[in-house]
Amino acid sequence: MSLRNNKLRDEHADVDTGPLNDILFILLMFFLMISTLANPNVIKMSVPRAKSDTKQKQSVVVSVDKDKNIFVGSKLVIPDSLESVLRKYIHEGDSVKPAVVINADSIAQWGRIVEVMKVARRLGATTSATVSGSE
Repeated sequence: MSLRNNKLRDEHADVDTGPLNDILFILLMFFLMISTLANPNVIKMSVPRAKSDTKQKQSVVVSVDKDKNIFVGSKLVIPDSLESVLRKYIHEGDSVKPAVVINADSIAQWGRIVEVMKVARRLGATTSATVSGSE
């Protein structure tokens, strides 16, 4: 008789997890689909619009060639009048900081390039220099 009791215990020890797996799979698919459809920009805000007369960042191109000549745009400038010419393009009271891009020949004198940078920074502009090779 004790053999029969052990047999009944072994039959009831298994738990069927098939339906649980189905439910978990359906929940997983549901949350994946909902998360991809959700809009991350939930907060709606009214952002002020700018008119077309807003100021853009100015960019002045200054070139220095191998003969120590300085060009603002395509106009040849005497080194003594560089500050007055750049002042026409750079306005000190502007909220937007203008940029002066310096294009220099590879055999140009660095002293001339640094002089242009100093003048531009004195007027309140940011500077960047590029050196191109001429052969």
